[in-house]
Amino acid sequence: MFNLATIRGGLIISCQPEGQEAFYTQSFTCGMAAAAELGGAVALRLNSPETVQAVRRHTQLPIIGLWKQVHADSDVYITPTLAAAEAILRAGANMIAMDATLRHRPQQQRLSEIVTALKAQGACLMADVSTLSEAVQAVEMGFDCIGTTLAGYTPYSRQCVGPDFELVQELVQAGIGPVILEGRIWTPEEAQKGLALGAYAVVVGSAITRPHLIAKRFVHALEGVTG
Repeated sequence: MFNLATIRGGLIISCQPEGQEAFYTQSFTCGMAAAAELGGAVALRLNSPETVQAVRRHTQLPIIGLWKQVHADSDVYITPTLAAAEAILRAGANMIAMDATLRHRPQQQRLSEIVTALKAQGACLMADVSTLSEAVQAVEMGFDCIGTTLAGYTPYSRQCVGPDFELVQELVQAGIGPVILEGRIWTPEEAQKGLALGAYAVVVGSAITRPHLIAKRFVHALEGVTG
């Protein structure tokens, strides 16, 4: 079983370029992961078995693996099925991140049954949630940690421009954890605030590993500055 204490108080870097991006290749993703390790990341968050396998060959950092899949019969796409989770586990991930929202899953699979099957295989599981009630349910099912990953990305969750610090506070006050802050973190100060509020660790992705979004933020900031 993966020891969560190894990531406590640290920065987890998500290296997940999308298909339309210039950096959408295994070699670039491996390079991002290497840069994250050089920068002091305590773990990596990676998408797809192939990427987990490729990066695992070059690093000993803990890997939180997931597999984004689109299914016509469900809005759940972060490791939505047992087969997807098992593929991530076989690829060498130390922890599996899964959508743990209240939404129905594809192929009529039940999240509780998936969790039971994975725990029987010794898997460490991260619940990506959007609300306090989903986190409570996830803990009852046996998830090892809670991520605020989907806060603001479900229609019924609080819609925030930045990180959902309020959800972190709710989780900590309810004694639910470890809580991993993830989602819309753009500055070191926001990451620091997350830890100060009681988050166990912080995941940052786009602000570090998606250059086109970083460039867009600078371009937007400069628009209209000169006459």
